Amino acid sequence: MGKTSLLLVMGFSLIFLFFSRNYNSVSSQAVGNYINYYDETVAHDLAVSGANLAANQIFFNQAWTAGYSNIQMNGGTIDVSVNIVDAVKNIREIVSEGTYGKTTKTVTVTIQPSKFSKFAYYSIYEGNGIWWKNRDTVFGPFHTQDYLRAANHPVFGVTGYKTTTKKSLIYYTSKSADKPVFLGPFQDGEDLPLPTDGLQPLRDAATSGGHKINQSSSSYTDKWGHTHTTVDTVYITFVKDSVTIRMGIAKPSTTYKVSDIAPNGVIYVQGMDVRLQGTVKGQYSVVSDGNIYLDDDIVYDSNPKTNPNSTDLLGIIAQNNVLITNNSVNNHDININGTIYCQNGGFGAESYNTRPVSGNINLLGGIIQNTRQAVGTFDPSNGTTSHGFDKRYRYDERLMTISPPLFPGTGDYEIVSWKE
Repeated sequence: MGKTSLLLVMGFSLIFLFFSRNYNSVSSQAVGNYINYYDETVAHDLAVSGANLAANQIFFNQAWTAGYSNIQMNGGTIDVSVNIVDAVKNIREIVSEGTYGKTTKTVTVTIQPSKFSKFAYYSIYEGNGIWWKNRDTVFGPFHTQDYLRAANHPVFGVTGYKTTTKKSLIYYTSKSADKPVFLGPFQDGEDLPLPTDGLQPLRDAATSGGHKINQSSSSYTDKWGHTHTTVDTVYITFVKDSVTIRMGIAKPSTTYKVSDIAPNGVIYVQGMDVRLQGTVKGQYSVVSDGNIYLDDDIVYDSNPKTNPNSTDLLGIIAQNNVLITNNSVNNHDININGTIYCQNGGFGAESYNTRPVSGNINLLGGIIQNTRQAVGTFDPSNGTTSHGFDKRYRYDERLMTISPPLFPGTGDYEIVSWKE
């Protein structure tokens, strides 16, 4: 019995020694894991702080590329470099390293100039007699520096996209009869002006890597022997990745590969109006010092609505107006793929108040304009269109992160990616 008891005591002692050793080991590992976790957390927070410090510097000084070296913070260090990824588009990459103890964490942030192409709709002046009505929809980011005038419940925004105005809402008759349907948040009091000359960077780019069409004119002599000279209109038709250009209605046309004549995608027409149509394959900006008339559909070869991987993009950029031509093909809908920018004028339809009911403007992209133009008229008793077009404006969501070549910017930067 005594021997048995002795064996039991020795057995339990060995068991307790084994578990005690393992318990001490587990406790040591737990302490070590906690220390590692703490080091990693502090190093990560330092890297994030460095990225935010650098982004803040760039937002205030767009030429800043100095970065930071060995900044002491919270017992660790921060090192930040700023790299130019694309000098033409001014895309920058911030690489921030936070080190605490023997642990280093990295945060990489890509920023680029904020473009007005991120808006589905933007205007400075809405016009006293122009209203958003019940069949009008703008599915995407919306901003006006003017009042937002609503009649019979137009629809704005979509989940995640704001509708904003610098001023406030105005109802055609009353709030109950006219209040818009906002599918996303609405905010008034927001101020975002246009640049004074958003086209100049495009003009500069056209002379270096783009295609500039110099102003030309045509002359004729009438029956009395008088010579008349008129500035030409330029006819531009996209045929996928090629473009046909004609200088004046009576002159011959020439077809080019766009990549050959405008590697940077900018086609600039100096001092002349443009008449535009066709199918676009690639990324281009068509720029005019005057007006741009849409003679027929202008669409992408690969439709982003059915192919989210489409890389086709178009900027339609005018010093004055972009107008839908009053012709027979445009009296039964018009399809527009692209982002429209009007520095001094706006987007509208020729003869909007006398042309027949012309169906829908099916726009995939956005409209950025100084002064809103009319595209039709409506019967205020029921909101139905009496002349011109209904508006079907849908945002191209790719424009939150990409834009047509050298599209006018807001003057600020925005973050397009944040990797940790």
